[in-house]
Amino acid sequence: MVQMPAMNAVVEVMKSEGVDTAFGCPGAAILPLYKALEEVGGIEHLIVRHEEGATHMADGWARTSGRVGVAIGTSGPAGTNMITGLYTAFADSIPIVCITGQAVSTKLHQEAFQAVDIVEIAKPVTKWAVQIKEAAQAPWIFREAFRTAREGRPGPVLIDIPLDVAQQIITYDPKIDAPLPVAAVQPHQPRVERALDMLLAAQRPLILAGGGVIIADAAEELRELAEYLNIPVQVTLMGKGAIDENSPLFSGITGIQTSQRYGNASFLESDLVLAVGARFGDRHTGRLDVYRGDRAFIHVDIEPTQIGKVFEPDLGVVSDARLFLRALLDLARKRGAGRPAGAWVERVGELKRTLGRREDFDTTPIKAPRVYKEINEVFGADTYFVTAIGLYQIWGGQHQKAFKPRHYQICGQAGPLGWEIPAAIGVKKALKNTEPDAEVVGIVGDYGFQYMVEELAVGAQYNVPFVLVMLNNEYLGLIRQAEIPFEMNYQVDIHYDEFGTDNVKIMEAYGCSGRRVADPAEIRQALEWARKEAEATSRPVLVEIMIEREANTPHGPSIDAVKEFEPLPDEAAL
Repeated sequence: MVQMPAMNAVVEVMKSEGVDTAFGCPGAAILPLYKALEEVGGIEHLIVRHEEGATHMADGWARTSGRVGVAIGTSGPAGTNMITGLYTAFADSIPIVCITGQAVSTKLHQEAFQAVDIVEIAKPVTKWAVQIKEAAQAPWIFREAFRTAREGRPGPVLIDIPLDVAQQIITYDPKIDAPLPVAAVQPHQPRVERALDMLLAAQRPLILAGGGVIIADAAEELRELAEYLNIPVQVTLMGKGAIDENSPLFSGITGIQTSQRYGNASFLESDLVLAVGARFGDRHTGRLDVYRGDRAFIHVDIEPTQIGKVFEPDLGVVSDARLFLRALLDLARKRGAGRPAGAWVERVGELKRTLGRREDFDTTPIKAPRVYKEINEVFGADTYFVTAIGLYQIWGGQHQKAFKPRHYQICGQAGPLGWEIPAAIGVKKALKNTEPDAEVVGIVGDYGFQYMVEELAVGAQYNVPFVLVMLNNEYLGLIRQAEIPFEMNYQVDIHYDEFGTDNVKIMEAYGCSGRRVADPAEIRQALEWARKEAEATSRPVLVEIMIEREANTPHGPSIDAVKEFEPLPDEAAL
């Protein structure tokens, strides 16, 4: 039988599970795994500047590749630094495995140096958190971790490895091993039939595609079903990219923040909503009495406990999104239920034409919608975007277009500041073998930019090019003016200027480059420059766009009461 170090077996397992890149920070308690990564080979490793950054890189890698991302840290604070990333992946159903080193087993009860019960700490934000007790369990626990991360509603797993366990030799032959099977969640056929009956009986049906459609790789089935039955499709924020937003059947986003006027309007006129892979989050629904109205709801989700969690649907279906959509389409075709576009599709098109928001502002200071107009026109449908939390997340949901699944990555539920920089690195590395020349663009705010700015060093060190577009409403300048203590911990001469912090100098301090824009007429030129600069330098590049300080977003307590803060287009002229 084949014998090898337990950590060598672990690396062999990860390779066979499709891991070609890992992100982490070495430390004494995890060194046996790093030695194994070097000896076995086949997995590129990027050393991060903070363990939270490693989790966000693994997150971005997983969202883009559809495989399980891997983040690595040592004992003690490395694991606690990973909790935010675990929570982010847990909230957005992203499969990652976080691996932590641990003090030797015999010292865990003695408050040894950097010995913390990370398993108990991580349990609330993981699908499974486990410590390896016996070295012989290592490959099998890793197999189960990858299966657990992928199966059902995907999510994160944490594996803690005591140093003495990691140093042992075990019997393991990778040539006769393979990933564990993942059970498919098939829809119950009578419920598929009921769902089709309800859809065909409705006069104004909508399909609501959530993030589960993208996770299940069900965008093609969604498109085929919508086109066969001619049903308009909306997406949630997490579902952006599930359908091409230029499609005549796309009817926007409903919500109290990330929404379009025509999305809310068409939702309010609908009489049935087929929600697939959506959780009915509070920023989507707003007041439930308005959201529910008199319309019927069919809720399809792979996780049984999601059905009825927010409100009771008229029909619940437990199923993988792709398998449900395929079963529904097959049944519709069997019945010959296809139909041409009718009055309802025409009405949704009318709402799209007449209920837009203005984006062509040419005033100074720059208005945020103008930035997204330029982004939509400069970058093509194949561009990969990442964005996080704040006003710019809301503007992005309202103004930015998405055309393909897994091309618009957003931390929708947890909303950790600073997610974009490490996530962009993860996205770019996920494309190294399939689309090495693909453009990656992170859209950030001036405050969130500071939170994980140190990960720019990773992008510079490993030649990871991407563009950062910053919407700067001078939040840090407001902090300074309010005389709230704020220290910039950089080993370079970074200073406050009239805009708050000199973010271009921060980029230069990390070996990257950037430009500041204050005139709307210069936005496009700066974006084009950044694309060429990122390619030429193979490093991150920043375009900092100074927008109005008192900027605001359309929002409200319910989907029929969203307050518009900007002048609307002349509806009569549209």
